[in-house]
Amino acid sequence: MSYLGIELNIKNVPELDRDFIPMGPWMIEYEKEAIRPVGIAIEREDGKVSVFETKLRDESFGEANLRYLERYIKFCLWGVGGWKVTVCGCDDEAAKVREEYVLGGPRDFDVNFMMNTYERPFEFHICAPENLPKANDADKSVGGHLEGCRIGFDAGGSDRKVSAVIDGETVYSEEVVWHPKLSEDISYQYEGIVDSFKTAASKMPRVDGIGVSTAGVLIGNAPMVSSIFLKISRDNWDEVKTVYDRAAKEIGDVPIVVANDGDVTALAGAMSMDVAPVMGIAMGTSEAGGYVNAERNVLGWFNELAFAPVDLNKESMADPWSGDNGVGATYFSQDSVIKLAPAAGIELDEALAPAEKLKAVQNILDDPQRGGAEAIFRTIGCYLAHTLILYGLFYDLKYVLILGRVASGTGGEILVDECNRVLADEYPETAAKITVMLPDEKMRRVGQSVAAASLPEVK
Repeated sequence: MSYLGIELNIKNVPELDRDFIPMGPWMIEYEKEAIRPVGIAIEREDGKVSVFETKLRDESFGEANLRYLERYIKFCLWGVGGWKVTVCGCDDEAAKVREEYVLGGPRDFDVNFMMNTYERPFEFHICAPENLPKANDADKSVGGHLEGCRIGFDAGGSDRKVSAVIDGETVYSEEVVWHPKLSEDISYQYEGIVDSFKTAASKMPRVDGIGVSTAGVLIGNAPMVSSIFLKISRDNWDEVKTVYDRAAKEIGDVPIVVANDGDVTALAGAMSMDVAPVMGIAMGTSEAGGYVNAERNVLGWFNELAFAPVDLNKESMADPWSGDNGVGATYFSQDSVIKLAPAAGIELDEALAPAEKLKAVQNILDDPQRGGAEAIFRTIGCYLAHTLILYGLFYDLKYVLILGRVASGTGGEILVDECNRVLADEYPETAAKITVMLPDEKMRRVGQSVAAASLPEVK
């Protein structure tokens, strides 16, 4: 396989997607002959700055240089999150990338997302190497507190889970189907959250703290951008930013901590298996990523891997929300299963909702009289193996926990087995260092709400 003049020797090509160009392995090959030092600084809230160092090839690799830099910056931006990007060491290429990060440009979604998150204009600067901002990163301790009577709440896109936890033991858990992405009225989400809080509270003698795991980007307890509130107007966003704090007041004057669902996934893995570092990847309505480091602290990064690129094929499926091609949401979610179904010879009823289409494929997988579905999950497992090489360039990987509805049942076992097979065959050194696994069924279903319960520190 050759892409933009860079040879890429891949033995294991996803069987239902022969045009997949794995970004991580391609970057590694590209960097072998890169000679021009490049620095990238990304600033987020409270003056926090993450700095990345890489290199570009000489000017004869013009198109490859531009593609590498643009995708590298995009991955950093969605990995870390930020309102300001500063680049040094490649003025010409950086100027071309900067032209994309403007309102109305190819990266309009990215710019709007960051502006809404940080509530300030998005900036893209080019500077001399000596003027590149200095790193100002700090991980932080979160969760792992189990004493007392706690509520753990997990706000998903198609269901909400809540647990009542007393001194680390779950005394009650429930799942309730809801449709928050369809509501234009914040009262729908608010009443659902309060209902779950009150149900869990009724199962305990008191409530000492509330922990929430939720999709989206948070600053403090405030959801700044979240698919849970997809239809809510930005004019009413102050109600969204306070929704969890207001709901907690319905229970009493108790501490509440809200965290990104991906980070809570990683925390759940670290707590249940007593290991670290852990990357959690939840494959459901979209891809949720999270990470706790060797000290079991979170990095304070976005970890919005749903919008981070993984495939360099420009003809790949476009993510319906961001509009970009080759991002994680279309490879590690129910959209990936639906996308691959025709290639597997499976025809799905277009009248079905996406979650129902996923279930239909899973039903075929469990029917011995029908075939084809196995190839879908093998393909996603192959995607994952190649993508972990990419994630490993930005995160210290040791334990990778796979959760979510896509990974439930037989499909999840096929997916992880194929991922581990490809890693061992294609990247034996990486396979020897990391463990890719599924949780048990109980943890898959309520693990995040239980880990969420551990978030607040109770005095």
